[in-house]
Amino acid sequence: MNETVTLPVDVRTIQSLIPHRYPFLLVDRIVEVDIEAKRIVGVKNVTFNEPFFQGHFPGAPIMPGVLIIEALAQAGGVLTQLSLGRDAQSKLFYMVKVDNARFNRQVVPGDVLELHVQIKRVIRNMAVYYGEAKVGGEIVASAEVLCAGTRE
Repeated sequence: MNETVTLPVDVRTIQSLIPHRYPFLLVDRIVEVDIEAKRIVGVKNVTFNEPFFQGHFPGAPIMPGVLIIEALAQAGGVLTQLSLGRDAQSKLFYMVKVDNARFNRQVVPGDVLELHVQIKRVIRNMAVYYGEAKVGGEIVASAEVLCAGTRE
């Protein structure tokens, strides 16, 4: 693990690393970082107060799968910022492609979503991440995500 990363990384620090804000900041804290292995574990506490539950299956709240994938991408963005340091500070990273997305189980209010993400490869200003979202150790979703960086 990178010695300069103090765990857990709280939401204020996450906000200093990626531009997302409420209601689209989907990572509450980072609990593991391994810069050498290019992997990170983030946490999203899924509560009934999330704005998407108001209109997504009212009466049977389920976290939208696209938001689970977005949470994985955001955790990957935090990893990129932590691993690239000053080189990444002037970039915004945009999700440009999702491959092999799988949804194995519904995520509902009260679940604690663990976001396990690893950088698979870096190609110029792009990074390919593989992520698994877990609840209670069980994989609920997974995907490969390509993000591209651009100057602000």
